[in-house]
Amino acid sequence: MRVLSNACEYAIRALVYIVASKGDRDYLPVRHIADQLDISSHFLAKIVQLLAAEGILNSYRGPNGGVNLARSPENITLMEVVSAVDGEGLFHDCFIGLPECGEQNPCPLHKWWKQVRKEISGTLSKATLADLNSGAIDRFNLLNH
Repeated sequence: MRVLSNACEYAIRALVYIVASKGDRDYLPVRHIADQLDISSHFLAKIVQLLAAEGILNSYRGPNGGVNLARSPENITLMEVVSAVDGEGLFHDCFIGLPECGEQNPCPLHKWWKQVRKEISGTLSKATLADLNSGAIDRFNLLNH
């Protein structure tokens, strides 16, 4: 079962790459990140816009431009990233998409999904980019070598 969109997964991968590349240069070009992670640079540019609009990334145009974190990795939660890219639907919508589903009119999966959402929300609210250390790049083969 997929919970996050491709865009959100790419956002997290790009942010992990930026954290792991800290110190290489002030701004990493979006094209470079896209090439390293085998993501369309146009698609990643759109994701970067969302993250910049939410104060997660700084974006700088020009020959030495690119992106960097707007705050320290310890101060950026995965909840912020997910909300910036995928919105709040994961934490409010019915699991099977019924618009009338809720406490007063629950679908058959409502009680179960409510608990799962609570657990996911709690985990994403606690986990920061700093928690996703550079070892994740090697362990999960985030780079396209």
